[in-house]
Amino acid sequence: MTPISRAPFVSHLTWASTQSGATAAAASDAPDLGQIPEWDLSDLYRGTDDPAVARDIERSTAEARRIKESYQGKLAGLASDGPALAEAIAAYEQLSDLMGKLGSYAGLLYAANQADPARAKFYGDMSEKLTRISTDLIFFELELNQIDEAALASAIKAPALAKYRPWLEDLRKEKPFQLEEKLEQLFTEKGQTGRGAFGRLFSETMTGLRFNVDGEPAPLALEATLNLLSDPAEPRRHAAAEALAKVFKDNIRLFTLITNTLAKDKEISDRWRGFKDVADSRHLANRVEAPVVDALVSSVREAYPRLSHRYYAMKAKWLGMETLSHWDRNAPLPDKPEQVFTWPEAESIVLKAYGAFAPDMAGIAKQFFDKRWIDAPLREGKTQGAFSAATVPSVHPYVLMNYQGKPRDVMTLAHELGHGVHQMLARDQGPLLAPTPLTLAETASVFGEMLTFRALLSETTSPREKKAMIAGKVEDMLNTVVRQIAFYNFERKVHEARRGGELTSDQLNAFWLEVQSESLGPAIALKPGYEVFWTYIPHFINSPFYVYAYAFGDCLVNSLYGLYQEAHPGFVGKYFDLLKAGGSKHHSELLAPFGLDAADPAFWSKGLKVIEGMIDELEAMDRAAV
Repeated sequence: MTPISRAPFVSHLTWASTQSGATAAAASDAPDLGQIPEWDLSDLYRGTDDPAVARDIERSTAEARRIKESYQGKLAGLASDGPALAEAIAAYEQLSDLMGKLGSYAGLLYAANQADPARAKFYGDMSEKLTRISTDLIFFELELNQIDEAALASAIKAPALAKYRPWLEDLRKEKPFQLEEKLEQLFTEKGQTGRGAFGRLFSETMTGLRFNVDGEPAPLALEATLNLLSDPAEPRRHAAAEALAKVFKDNIRLFTLITNTLAKDKEISDRWRGFKDVADSRHLANRVEAPVVDALVSSVREAYPRLSHRYYAMKAKWLGMETLSHWDRNAPLPDKPEQVFTWPEAESIVLKAYGAFAPDMAGIAKQFFDKRWIDAPLREGKTQGAFSAATVPSVHPYVLMNYQGKPRDVMTLAHELGHGVHQMLARDQGPLLAPTPLTLAETASVFGEMLTFRALLSETTSPREKKAMIAGKVEDMLNTVVRQIAFYNFERKVHEARRGGELTSDQLNAFWLEVQSESLGPAIALKPGYEVFWTYIPHFINSPFYVYAYAFGDCLVNSLYGLYQEAHPGFVGKYFDLLKAGGSKHHSELLAPFGLDAADPAFWSKGLKVIEGMIDELEAMDRAAV
């Protein structure tokens, strides 16, 4: 609930890359992609044995104790002295940055190789130490929320305290759901052996799984196996799907236990805190109102027939099938050029697209390449997915991905660099105000993807290649919007049903098939084995109800990009102001300069019409080709 007591390492995973790192054996058969960078974490620490690590732990411990001794039981009294209260919050903020630096380093080191026992131990030990330190600070936000409203309104007139107004206002929203200090300490400490432990069990289990795919010379890790679902050859896709289903079924009892445990853990927390709906705590963290999310969800579900159902029926026709088996959903189009981009080419493409929009945006992104803030090779034990970790404002973000040279990898790079640019621009807000709610955190990432896609499309002259690119983009957008809303609905079913008792694997499988059938439509045949594919989605484990943020961001960006194309007055400046604000403004304030209102259902319809329009364009291409 607080900046310090949150997990020390938070990543932004992209929908396009939510799988495990491929094995070295699989990578050895890959084309030459040039020199792919590994990150340099020395801006955080030079190594686990860096004396600065122990020194910063000692500093954090001492400073937490000093803050507790100096301010516990006294914050309400400081309300009469705005500058003094600001000084207390500034000390708390600086400590948040220091502890975040330690946690970020441990998390990034672990993410780069979860199979390394030494890194796993360092990460686990660091998490324990930071949790122990944070328990001394739980009182701080609880006491701030006990300050009388009138007294706080008077104190905040002081310029030094006025800086923190948005943070204090957000903190006030958490007041009804906060517990007394001893209970908050218990929740924090038990998190290590509860949610945190089960999340780590899931992650390390997924990293260690190997899949025997017919026709492959050696077992593959998850990402390499999922990658085969995009293979041009149907038999390879089918074999990959069968291998995935077998291993997921072999481990279904473990994944069912993890899911039940974490859903119950959340139910206990929600009940004690007073959250009524299963997603209320996520909405609060996202600083978004439930009716806004409900409008998004209902708009997307209502659009399923016009979007995913229609597109997959077209794709089945292109592939010469009556219906697509679930392993054909991501199959490439017939005669699609199997284009491979080297790493230098990917860098050039993204920076050129960013630069055409705003040279400053490209300049920030270029630092990630020049200063080795990116870790991109496939590597044994590397975490699944892609993310841009903001770390802390006093340092800079780091990007992790698993680059294989595909066009989708270029889009993932553009996506994560969008996060990175956003995080760089927002860091002047400081540790308490820089973090952006998930609903807005996807804005720059999806916008960066759109810029890169449009740049590539404008340079494509072949009608066949253009059709393939548009179809690929439609699939990406369906994955970002339709698939993520289906994920959200699956989570709702799971968490609502879990309140009535433990769920069986068969129940979970049935929920999965229900939401997938509704969202994908009759053109996709969900064959036996697909019912267990819910098991590998990390968001369900690590960040309950995170997923709707992707749909929120995609629809928002569609509306923003439409304004950009229409030469909306001062668009670039307004866009940079939005990113620089970080978490200091509500989404309604940030969208107002663009004339947009997320509370209006028409807003979501406008964003969805962009996807619908691209499907219309594909249909027109089909008619012209007849």
